[in-house]
Amino acid sequence: MRITGTFLDEISFDIPHQNWGVDEWDKDFAAMKAIGIETAILIRSGLHQWMTYPSKVLKEIRNAFEPPVDLVRMFLELSEKHGIAFYFGLVDSCEFMVNNQPEKELNLNLRIIDEAWSMYGDYSAFKGWYITHEFSRMRADAMDVYAKLGRHTKELSGNLPVLISPYIEGVKDGLTESNITPEQHEKEWDEIMSILKGAVDIVAFQDGHVDFNELEEFLIINKALADKHGIKCWTNSETFDRDMPIKFPPIKWEKLLLKLNAAERAGYENAITFEFSHFMSPNSCYPQAHYLYKRYCEHYGIKLP
Repeated sequence: MRITGTFLDEISFDIPHQNWGVDEWDKDFAAMKAIGIETAILIRSGLHQWMTYPSKVLKEIRNAFEPPVDLVRMFLELSEKHGIAFYFGLVDSCEFMVNNQPEKELNLNLRIIDEAWSMYGDYSAFKGWYITHEFSRMRADAMDVYAKLGRHTKELSGNLPVLISPYIEGVKDGLTESNITPEQHEKEWDEIMSILKGAVDIVAFQDGHVDFNELEEFLIINKALADKHGIKCWTNSETFDRDMPIKFPPIKWEKLLLKLNAAERAGYENAITFEFSHFMSPNSCYPQAHYLYKRYCEHYGIKLP
């Protein structure tokens, strides 16, 4: 089981910004390609008042700041140069859903989808969409929003695939006092996938919120549900460590290998990660990431220049 995709964490939420320009990103895309990464997923195109491209929609609705660089265009050009598929990530307002205003979240993102496709849809590297909202439990109004977003992107772009990356409400999520049981998780996600079927093509559950000895059981449940509903099942194998008292260092290689092996035993089709550039890249601001890259290459027999 190898990592073949990564998120691009621009507009970082809780990890430091690396302040890279096109030369640094070009070098990193080359490092991704060298180990077999074929897909790059923009985790979000806007957050609060920050945005990755000069969006008129975000300026109007969120009073967003003009970015000095069009990062979406830069990522698309680098994706084309290095033969990597680019997935465009939508916007999380961090306001409308939590304030029970799902229609506002829907309308904002419908306009973002239209704007992004009109600006970048002619790039050959534009291969899919990512619904950036992260969730773990059944909520009918939210699922309705995500289903409508998925269907709209597919209708607009000629059925390009739509990806989501939810999480499991486990012991490491830090959001709730109680942890979901495998039985309750299975029940709720059977319902969720029945709603999202036809609107979402790929589900890649984050693998870091449950204990290592619980992970395989949840991986098997998720794969069986995805197969039942005709959705591709990938794993989002996190390359940062949730077990440390600080947020967030690169993960110990042994832990990453354990998670990848568990996904392989569960019959997964693909592995992506959050995220290569900070936590696994030889160019990362974290020295530990350089060595994780080396250990990964050694294990899989990847010879680097």
